Amino acid sequence: MKTVAYLVNQYPKVSHTFIRREISALESAGVAVQRFSIRKSTDAVDEADRAEAEKTRVVLDAGPHRLAWSVLETALKHPVRLGRAAVLAARTGFGSERGLLVHGVYLAEACLLGRWLRDSGCRHVHAHFGTNPAMVAMLCRELGGPPFSFTVHGPEEFDKATTIALAEKIRRAEFVVAVSSFGRSQLLRHTSVEHWPKVHVVRCGVDDSFVSIEPQSAPSSPRLVCVGRLCEQKGQLLLVEAAAELARRGMDFELVLVGDGEMRAVIERRIEETGLAGRVQITGWLDGEGVRCELARARALILPSFAEGLPVVIMEALALGRPVVSTFVAGIPELVEPGRSGWLVPAGSVAELVASMEAALRATPSELTKMGAAGRARVLARHDVRETARSLASLMPLEGT
Repeated sequence: MKTVAYLVNQYPKVSHTFIRREISALESAGVAVQRFSIRKSTDAVDEADRAEAEKTRVVLDAGPHRLAWSVLETALKHPVRLGRAAVLAARTGFGSERGLLVHGVYLAEACLLGRWLRDSGCRHVHAHFGTNPAMVAMLCRELGGPPFSFTVHGPEEFDKATTIALAEKIRRAEFVVAVSSFGRSQLLRHTSVEHWPKVHVVRCGVDDSFVSIEPQSAPSSPRLVCVGRLCEQKGQLLLVEAAAELARRGMDFELVLVGDGEMRAVIERRIEETGLAGRVQITGWLDGEGVRCELARARALILPSFAEGLPVVIMEALALGRPVVSTFVAGIPELVEPGRSGWLVPAGSVAELVASMEAALRATPSELTKMGAAGRARVLARHDVRETARSLASLMPLEGT
């Protein structure tokens, strides 16, 4: 059976269920996947994520002594390779946001990962995110490990492409995956033309738990839902301001924020200050079934992000037949067709957000159901995880494994 290693900074993670789905689909397609995480996950709320944690080997759980021994072992057996990898770690670490010391830790992690990969028979490493997982995979390759590839989601990788040595990673990778056409365009900006052919678009997918459910008609209740980490870039604080304006206009609505994060206390305080405690609630993180229920009970998903990659929750909402209010950023316009499957507004504009939320609240259930059906058709055509996993597997050099 073909065998590939997946390397993620923290896996499984509540906001990275798309990785779990991708792994499951790859395994269904005949690819054996070994899971590796650099650090241990602490926020799994879904039973499926807890099961994944049992299958995942965590690099930093090995402890500093095991990491140090891995470096010594590599130095004794492959001193030239270790020297080359050390030079690469120093070159990419100098001037980076993490610095030389942390890149030294990445090198130690690469030494240990290399040993584990040899023991497991993995012939290819695929990292999710172009940050430290891709760095460790690149250093592991320099140490004599298997070829590597990585998926870039954004926006973090695009915001600090130079300090994370994105161009170097693309140059050395077997191939690179972007999750949207927009994402691919940003990767092309950061590499020379000769490496453009190795950058591919493989979209994230939704699984049967969403696509096999027959969509319900949109509810008549004025309920809206936002799903995502409570942080600056997701724009929930702006969403509270928009909700306050809707309340001033006398609109009847209920807004549910599904998620948690560093901005929760700030958002809760603003909800109190604007007198929205009876209209806006925060649920915290929910498992997959809880998210599906919240989306099904709402007439639309609201995601006022300032920066994004390609939000999986938009795919999930559309797959369940719910239209979306979101922003003209990154890959979102590749998912949401204004006037057909939802509304798109300029990021940061409270006035435009208010207008679109009001339109979603005033729309009839039949109008919303029609928009949701158009969005579902688009997701089924482009985001079936079985098809996206096959596309990814076709890029991996696994022949003969």
